[in-house]
This record gives sequence, C-alpha cells and structure tokens, in this order.
Amino acid sequence: MTSRRARRGAATLMLCLSLVAVLSATGCSALAGSVRKPAAAAGPPKDGSRRAAPVVMFLGDSYTVGDRGVQPESTYASATARLLGWQVVVGGRAGTGFVRTGRGGEPFLGLFESQLGWRPAPDMLIVSGGHNDWRFPAAQVAAAAHLLLERVRQRWPGTRLVLMGPLWGTGSPLPGALAVRDALKNLAGQLGVPFVDPIGEQWITGDRPAGAGNAARLIKADRTHPNPAGHRYVAARLAADIERLGLARPVRKR
Repeated sequence: MTSRRARRGAATLMLCLSLVAVLSATGCSALAGSVRKPAAAAGPPKDGSRRAAPVVMFLGDSYTVGDRGVQPESTYASATARLLGWQVVVGGRAGTGFVRTGRGGEPFLGLFESQLGWRPAPDMLIVSGGHNDWRFPAAQVAAAAHLLLERVRQRWPGTRLVLMGPLWGTGSPLPGALAVRDALKNLAGQLGVPFVDPIGEQWITGDRPAGAGNAARLIKADRTHPNPAGHRYVAARLAADIERLGLARPVRKR
C-alpha cells in the first residue's frame, strides 16, 4: 500500500508540474496573472471621451487650510474642488502670507517648498493670500509674491497659475489690505497670471457686529474667518470666477 501511494503521489506531482509549465508558457498561470498589468492601466481611452479629473493645489493661510474648528476638508478650497470636480491638495498654514511667517516660521515660499513643490506637477496652482501681510509694505509683499510665482514656474513649467488677492471678513478692508491687493493685482498683470479679487468683487459686505451685509451670516464672531456657510459661499464665488477665466478644467501644458 505504501509503495502504491508513493507511486500515485509521484505521478500526481509530475502532472501538476507539467500543467504549471504549460500555463506559464501560455501566460495563464496564477503567478503570471498576478504581475500582469490590467488593460485599464494601459492609458486613457484613445477616443479622448474621458479624462482624469484635474489635479489642483492651493497654497494659502487660515482661510485656505482652516482655522480653529475648521478642518482643511471643510474650507473654501476643498469646497471649490468638490464643485468643479477636481482632485485637490491643500497647502499652507494659518497666520502666514507672502512675507509673514506665522507660528511655523515660514512664509508661502517656504511652505511651497516643504508641502507642495516636491510633488508631481499639478494641472493648476491657486495661491491665495495677502490678508496677513497688510502690516508690511505693499512693495515688499509683491516682491515676495513675485519670487514665489517664479519659483513655481521653474519647478512646474506647464502648471497653470491663479493668484487670489486677500480675503477680508468685512466690507471695509483696512488701507494696508487694499494696498497689498493693488500690489498683487499689478504683479499678476505684469506676469500674465489670472487674478481673482475678492475685495474688489465685494464677496463680503457689511460687518457682523453691526448685523449688516452678508457678513452677519457668513463670518464668525472674530470678524475675520468664514463660518461653514461662509466657506461654501466663498467656494461658489471662486468657482464662478474660475469658470469665467476658462480654467474649470485646467490642463497642464506638456
């Protein structure tokens, strides 16, 4: 019995080995199937009927990344991405600006390098800031913004750029904020970068303590940051401007 079982086992083993050899030769073995790329990985459809969602990155301050009680996925940046169907990466830090460093010790240029610049190039980058720079000379802010935008262009030559001026929590921005807005707007014109102007377009009106304008329902008690409804509102305004600029479906230049 033992000899018969041994012979039967040897025959079964030889059959299995022969079957594996045949399947491997025809590309049908389990091992071959596990390393073969699926057909979908070969690339997008040749007829161009579908394209992956654009990759858009944001760089900004607390309006963009969130303040106390507001997470990055709840800010206007993420809400804009949901409205327009983008894949989004949100970078920046509360309290920062083109010049102001905030608690992290880095202005926007440093945050770009540490958070975004090492990533594969996106289709578009939206830089939103200036609110925290209102105490600095407008020319200094514009110079820092110029350096940042040129660094982005060097790192990601084909990436679309949008510069978004300061957001403000009332309808009456301080003179320093207006000067920064003007300097950034002029810079954008010089560099041929689309500029979005929340102050000029009067996204926020009135003042919450006075119960006037839309600030009463969109801005927190700090008179600065949007509440959840405010972030959704800012997202809708930004999405409308992006569509007007023809950048709702940005494509990185190859």
